[in-house]
Amino acid sequence: MADSPETLRLQALAEWVSREACAPYDGNIKVGVDPGTANIALVVVDENDNPIAGISHPSCAVRDGIVVDFLAASRVVSRLKTSLEERLGRPLTHAATAIPPGILPGNTKVIVNMVEAAGLEVTRIVDEPVAAALALNIRDGAVVDVGGGTTGISILRNGEVVFSADEPTGGNHMTLVIAGALGLSFAQAEEMKKAPEHEEQVFALVRPVAEKMASLVAEWVARYPIDTLYLVGGASSFHQFAEVFRQTTGKRVVQAPQPLLVTPLGIAMHSH
Repeated sequence: MADSPETLRLQALAEWVSREACAPYDGNIKVGVDPGTANIALVVVDENDNPIAGISHPSCAVRDGIVVDFLAASRVVSRLKTSLEERLGRPLTHAATAIPPGILPGNTKVIVNMVEAAGLEVTRIVDEPVAAALALNIRDGAVVDVGGGTTGISILRNGEVVFSADEPTGGNHMTLVIAGALGLSFAQAEEMKKAPEHEEQVFALVRPVAEKMASLVAEWVARYPIDTLYLVGGASSFHQFAEVFRQTTGKRVVQAPQPLLVTPLGIAMHSH
């Protein structure tokens, strides 16, 4: 995937996010809201699905696909929306959003209400791994989305989802393991988890969590003739993460570039 159009799109999005800038564009736009467990993100793409702006903010208002603090989550989305509107010089009125596979309809409705309370009419709701598959242009294989609260999977055949599942094990569980092992607060452990200089020590601690995730995925894919797993989501960022999945599943494993941005980009691409 080194220089594929999908990688170039993700690199462009990462650039807009890091620079807090946007591409000049006057045509129709599409907006995606990713109500993640660790971060809430908004992404804007043009009619050809090229990223023109993006923004994210840490938030604990959504947990395992459930909005646990409606007001806080809605305020974050509203602030991010306002920031992007100022950058783009135009209003954002409609958006797609996403849910982990398998959450209850009532929880889906709360996520929609939260986004709409921030001033965006929700035009589409998509499963997170399905959004990631679109962003990576995957028609066959399995997309594993390792988020803060959950690990979700969608198995695709000829572009159609033939299986999806979700398990409440994710990056937050890794953070809890680090905190417990080293006597740190959750916030300190989260900061350490994200620091590149601590990656080797941290992964030694959280490897059992990664192995549990990989075992779940191995069970899910055992009944389907797939060759490749695609890993997205922030918790999949560790260099050794893919190797754990290779060893456990026996499949070819591809770590997506810019793993935190794959799902938000795919959500925006699903908007209409």
